[in-house]
Amino acid sequence: MTAPLTAQLTTLPADLPVPTDDGAATHLEGLRLPALALPATDGRTVQLSTLPGLQVIYIYPMTGRPGVPLPEGWDAIPGARGCTPQSCAFRDHHTELAALGAGVFGLSTQDSDYQREAATRLHLPFPLLSDSDLALRDALSLPVFEVDGRLLYRRLTLIADAARIVKVFYPVFPPDRNAADVVDWLRARGQP
Repeated sequence: MTAPLTAQLTTLPADLPVPTDDGAATHLEGLRLPALALPATDGRTVQLSTLPGLQVIYIYPMTGRPGVPLPEGWDAIPGARGCTPQSCAFRDHHTELAALGAGVFGLSTQDSDYQREAATRLHLPFPLLSDSDLALRDALSLPVFEVDGRLLYRRLTLIADAARIVKVFYPVFPPDRNAADVVDWLRARGQP
């Protein structure tokens, strides 16, 4: 028997294909975040190039929505599945990340209305940013893939300090462990 779609969105199948490092993110460390203003689910417009201090930006393909089927073959695309578990993990580690001095943003190509539903349903204590035009891809040469005629981001996480990228997690797998990996990296770096 298949689990209800809501449960399918929050759990990861045991047989997900593991993404491989194709080198598509090796150029990112040391780059500055570009002068892009992106709409956030909290109503703000966030200017990436002026983000202060330490910021974690986890970039994901797309969150699923209860009652809406995922794209055909979604689970077979390495690194595609797991956006909701990744977001929930950042929610669950948010207090630790804040104690380490890090702000958190999620980012995808989904529009703000779609993201707002996910942020509310998942009780996210941080905003999601909409990059529906893939402007960040164009500015930083971020990796993407195509499904159902749509370009989506490959899953990666950027840590920026004073708007300069100091760490990149790519590929991210499993996605529900990414937030804990970020916490571990920040602690090893000697964050408070």
